[in-house]
Amino acid sequence: MIPLIGYTNKLSARPGETLEVKVSSTASTPYRAELMRIICGDPNPEGPGIQTEPVAAGFENDYPSRPQTNTLGSHMRAALSGPLPGHITISAIIWPTTPEKGRQGVVSLVDIDNTAVISLGIRAGGAEITGPSFQLAIEKHLRPRAWYRIWAEINTVSGTVQVGQTLLSEPSLADEDGMATGDMTDGTKLDNHRGILVGAVDEGDPATHFNGKIEAPAIFTGAMSIDDWAGSPPLAAWNFSCDMHSFTIPADGPLGTPGTLVGAPARAMTGSNWDASEMNWQRAPEQYGAIHFHDDDIADAGWKTDFDATIPEDLPSGIYAIKLTQGDNWDMLPVFVCPPTGTQTADVCVVVPTFTYVIYANQGRVDVTPRWYERVKGWGSYPHNPADYPDYGLSTYNFHSDGSGICHTTWHRPILNLRPGYHAFADDTCGSGLRHFPADTHLYAWLESKDIAFDVVTDWELHHEGAALLAPYKTVLTASHPEYHTTESLDAFLGYRDGGGNLVYLGGNGFYWRVALHSELDGLIEIRRAEGGLRAWASETGEYYHAFDGDYGGTWRRNARPPNQLVGIGFTVQGGFESTYYRRNTASHDPDVAWIFDGVDEDIIGDFGLCGGGAVGYELDRTDARLGTPANAKVLATSENHPDHFVLPPEEWLTHVSTWAGDPPEKLIRSDMVYFDCPGGGAVFSVGSITFCGALPVNDFNNNISRILENVVRGFTSL
Repeated sequence: MIPLIGYTNKLSARPGETLEVKVSSTASTPYRAELMRIICGDPNPEGPGIQTEPVAAGFENDYPSRPQTNTLGSHMRAALSGPLPGHITISAIIWPTTPEKGRQGVVSLVDIDNTAVISLGIRAGGAEITGPSFQLAIEKHLRPRAWYRIWAEINTVSGTVQVGQTLLSEPSLADEDGMATGDMTDGTKLDNHRGILVGAVDEGDPATHFNGKIEAPAIFTGAMSIDDWAGSPPLAAWNFSCDMHSFTIPADGPLGTPGTLVGAPARAMTGSNWDASEMNWQRAPEQYGAIHFHDDDIADAGWKTDFDATIPEDLPSGIYAIKLTQGDNWDMLPVFVCPPTGTQTADVCVVVPTFTYVIYANQGRVDVTPRWYERVKGWGSYPHNPADYPDYGLSTYNFHSDGSGICHTTWHRPILNLRPGYHAFADDTCGSGLRHFPADTHLYAWLESKDIAFDVVTDWELHHEGAALLAPYKTVLTASHPEYHTTESLDAFLGYRDGGGNLVYLGGNGFYWRVALHSELDGLIEIRRAEGGLRAWASETGEYYHAFDGDYGGTWRRNARPPNQLVGIGFTVQGGFESTYYRRNTASHDPDVAWIFDGVDEDIIGDFGLCGGGAVGYELDRTDARLGTPANAKVLATSENHPDHFVLPPEEWLTHVSTWAGDPPEKLIRSDMVYFDCPGGGAVFSVGSITFCGALPVNDFNNNISRILENVVRGFTSL
């Protein structure tokens, strides 16, 4: 266990609002909590270093320590409205993904204490039924990712039990059907079973959770023949094809009551009857009657609240953190404080990309080396790496234990890489090696150094409040990697720009993926890695539409809204965490944009930086008229001299030798810095590099990248 770790029930708040703070401390002595303002979160000694300052908040105190843990794994629980008869059949259709794992519950009958007494499930040898005095299994192995019906008949009158499995997928040469019969010797009764668990034997033990899809769990009266399933009325059954957006599952039958999903398993999954005639679950929901359960799902860690933290009424908008300390152990829980509703306190607003932070939450990277831990000791960086602590749940850039991609993520848990001082990379070419929130503090430190007042809002507020939230600001800045957006947050940016706002896009690979928010749990986000795009994993065919909102998932480019339409440029290349520079173009000297380069005499700009050694690196964006770059966009500067490991993403290729744009690939490996005016009276300035902000602090914030950005921000705010 991490000695001291915590999380809050939300990432952003306004003055007067209260956060619930949940903490796990393994010490026997109290820990200290206080509020800190975050100025810079880069531990690199060659930069500003981690800079924070305490802020009076009212909850500063010592709090008693207690350890808290969470249990991974998803399942459904439901009550039964009355006692079961003495002769029943339990049935479900399954698509197991780790049949060799061991005992896994599919449908478990539980008593009043929610303890499984009889469980229909699988083990390495096939389907099985277990009870107080019996364990009966079919010694025929289940194939992974094949459909089966499994069932068990329990007859307390005759004292017999039977279990069976039947292959529903395309037949193979292997003999996979089977049935086994046995006796009960303890006088088992069924009338004391008050509910069921679907997808687990013990909801507190991930080892007993089922990996794979489950469809049509049901309980019937008496015995069932192979031909009876479709037409027989159930005692209780649950329809997974209904209310796809919800945690509640409707029930049928006189004993059925609505089920509750725990752990946010994946819905809108193709079922055993899916025939590929329809790819949108909303048009054929009856073919999407399966739920994919995993033994490492997480929607909410479920920790108890240790104290409430009320945001002071007079606290300025900005970047803060609740700091926890106990001896040598520390943690900082970021809190993004927005201005009071309906107000602005500055001309500049930064939109904090919390959707992206949460999508990457606890990314367990495979490239963590001993050098990472050496740097932690040398720099005093945040010391905990998600790869070492999978029990907090990994990110949507990782895989479940069964090999399927993680499509749900949540902020209701500790997020180790959402911490000041956390570095993602540690090799010799990466510089500070920062991504996401710690990297974005380079921008906040720059604004502080230039004495530019700013408010912050997050994309969560933007999603719910729209363009009106941004309308009062003279200029809006993005952070270094605003990659993930809902329809609503993307609409808000576009509405602000077209309403006369001045938008400054300070990152790379922005506005790239479409996501959806769950309507019943704030902080739960869904991503479908549909066709196209640089994907960490691929959604199964037929499962490209979100369950949360029904929209087609994948990249915004595949949804006919490429980022070029909004900010003039779009993702074109990714490489290692290494950076180069821009070279100014002739257009940068045009009279209408020359003000952007006031005080900059060099042709080469940004050949320095804390992230990768330059202002242009890791992920880059370029112009493309066919993708929506406005005709009046001026390319002010273009990057060059990128290392050989910088390559085009899949969407830029038609064949192994020809690109979508028709240009040779080396011509597309670049970043374009652009400016354009908009019909509504506003303008856009875009830099097209994820490491751009890492150049701002160099030479105590006095350099050509810093000067260019200052010219833009001051120029936009003076209009």
